[in-house]
Formats: sequence, structure tokens, C-alpha cells
Amino acid sequence: MDQKQSEEVMDCDHRKLGDKQDLFFFDELSPRSCFFLPHGTRICNRLLDFIKSQYWKRGYEEVWSPNMYRMKLWETSGHAAKFKDNMFVFEIDKQEYALKPMNCPGHCLIFNHRGRSYRELPLRLADFGVLHRNEISGSLTGLTRVRKFEQDDAHIFCRESQIKDEVKDVLDFMSCVYKILGLTFKLNLSTRLENSMGDDETWEKAEGALVEALEEFGKPWGRKEGDGAFYGPKIDITVSDAMNREFQCATL
Repeated sequence: MDQKQSEEVMDCDHRKLGDKQDLFFFDELSPRSCFFLPHGTRICNRLLDFIKSQYWKRGYEEVWSPNMYRMKLWETSGHAAKFKDNMFVFEIDKQEYALKPMNCPGHCLIFNHRGRSYRELPLRLADFGVLHRNEISGSLTGLTRVRKFEQDDAHIFCRESQIKDEVKDVLDFMSCVYKILGLTFKLNLSTRLENSMGDDETWEKAEGALVEALEEFGKPWGRKEGDGAFYGPKIDITVSDAMNREFQCATL
């Protein structure tokens, strides 16, 4: 890359554009939590309207869930043992609470709050709420790694026989959205890690269903051995920015 190209790429840095176009800023009084200004907020709202419309097309239903839970929930889910250092933890009435860093356990509570019939499945729940993660200072950069953020976050409750088709549908969903936004992506299957939850048979079935879905999706994909979540395998999607830096974006 010559100097001119390098300068053009640097001009595309979102941090530089955010300042130049008066879109957002950061302040040490709320470290690594972004303040969106009016023009930046308009962009966020347009993106939110767009992604919500894509979810409704595909049979998702929107839910709202609390921002904080008793630590008991995170202990039940296993996140406390693996993730507590990255959570904002505090005490209320002599009980330990935490701000939610992800929606998974809360959506499980929504699913489990009453009896369910197999006829309701697949049940697709979408949440666009606020998340907080106590990321270490050295890992924070611009809007790509922050402590407070919103994301389109969904969970699908389905029968085992529906997993492959649901995963394929999510891959198609992701591909459609990225195409509209002009993003190219790479796919990787992240497999079982050490000290994971669950038994071998369940992990093998889950990984098998993801492999089948990836094969039928028909795009190239790789493997990241031992890089799955502690509770299950996943498909990681990386995108590149204007400076050709790769970022982990969607996760399935």
C-alpha cells in the first residue's frame, strides 16, 4: 500500500469520521461508553429500524428484558464461573447483582416462565436492549470494543430436528444483511473447548448440526478448534473494515 492509499484508508477510520462529522464522542466520566450526538443517533435509529424489519420478515418476536439480575442467575447459567471478571457486579440489600453482559439467561427465563408446547417451536425471540461488559482497558478501541453497547441479539428455541434448518436460515439472514450493508465475511466453526459444560454426545450432535448447515449453506468455511463457547459450539463470522482489519461480528 502506497502513502496515498494509506492516507485514504486512514480517512475512513470511523473514529476520525465520528469526530469530523459530529456523530459521537467518549468522555472519561463514563469510560469507553459512547455518547451519540443527534446525527449519530439518527444513523443508529435508521440501522435499528432496518434490522428490526429484517427480523419481523423472518418470524422473530421482540422482547424486552431487565438490565440487571441477581448473581444466582449467572451461577445457574455458568457465566459467573467463566465470565464474572468481565461483569459489572454490585450489591443491593446484601445480595449480589450484575448488569447483563448478554441476553441468553434472560431469554431462557422468558421461555421458561410458563409451560410450552412443541407446537410453539421454533420460538424466535429478538432483543435490542443495552448490554454492559467490563472489558479490560487495553482491549478497547473506538466503537468496535466498548463497555456499554446495544446489539440485535436473538435466541431460537426449537426441537432438535429443527436445528439444521434454523441455523441455515440464520446464515441466510446474516448473508442478506451483510450484502445490503456492503460487507464481506468469513465463516468459522468454533468447536468444543476444554472445561466445557455438557456431555460428549450432546456436543457431537450440536457440532454435527452446524457442519450440516454450513455445508448446505454452500460458502467456504474453516474450523477454530477449541474456540467454542463453554456451553456449546458456534459459528463465528468475521468482517473487515476499511483498513482490512478483521473483527469478530456476528456469532451463531
